[in-house]
Amino acid sequence: MLNMLLQDKSSASQIEIEDLETLFNPLRNEIEGRIQEGQEEQDPQVFAKQDLTFASGEDLPRCWIDPNYRN
Repeated sequence: MLNMLLQDKSSASQIEIEDLETLFNPLRNEIEGRIQEGQEEQDPQVFAKQDLTFASGEDLPRCWIDPNYRN
């Protein structure tokens, strides 16, 4: 199973995303992920995709967030 680590813009926490299909789907505004901190696996939480970035600070591609990205 492939996972992706993203970063929460407000807290700079690393978020592990397991459902990449939902991440890539522009019709879904939210995604479930787990904050990566501490020794124990954290419970899943829901995050707005617009509040996430790549670890580099780069925003997610518009085609993952905006269903009208081609217009």
